[in-house]
Amino acid sequence: MTPLTSPYPHLYSFRRCPYAMRARLGLLFAGLQVELREITLKNKPPQMLVISPKGTVPVLQLLNGTVIEESREIMTWALEQQDAQGLLAAQTLPQANTLIDKNDNEFKYWLDRYKYADRHLEMSQAEYRQRGEAFLQMLEELLIKNPYLLGESITIADIGIMPFVRQFAHVNRKVFYDLPYPNLQRWLQDWLSHPLFLQAMTKFAPWQEKDDVVVFPAAFIDCH
Repeated sequence: MTPLTSPYPHLYSFRRCPYAMRARLGLLFAGLQVELREITLKNKPPQMLVISPKGTVPVLQLLNGTVIEESREIMTWALEQQDAQGLLAAQTLPQANTLIDKNDNEFKYWLDRYKYADRHLEMSQAEYRQRGEAFLQMLEELLIKNPYLLGESITIADIGIMPFVRQFAHVNRKVFYDLPYPNLQRWLQDWLSHPLFLQAMTKFAPWQEKDDVVVFPAAFIDCH
């Protein structure tokens, strides 16, 4: 890959995508800045498609030209550069990886069908929700004793999974908050008001090549 001439890696992102959300959270917790290029799904920039033909976000192009196309790998790469809060702590990392695997490979399957039940008529929306709840129940049990999924501190599991729980909740907020998962609901609410999540959800206009560089984050927030 051709090295970038920019002083910042390029992050192609889409604000509402949960995969892109967790990539942005990884960068924020790592204290790293990138040139953010917000895209629209209906008009993906050719610059992104050249380096990542699969056409999904997020995509991170490093200064040496290396392209990272998976959100989980972007989180890990960022935190391997700087991890002041210990999100990759060795004692929790195996369990964190197991949880993220379950989120990505099982929960996301039912989440998509719950959100787009009108496209998946094999079951009712309620049945899809109930299938997804198996994962929510697991998270609830983890959160009974601790404020975060794997203990007293935030881990990569929290930032890797929260955007998907948020998406599940937002399919029908009333239904979600009526479910018997008070600790999960508290955890999600805490995340929705977390300063770094609010920063991750900053709105940007879709990127065009002639635009001024958008540095993300523009400033760092001290959340220790």
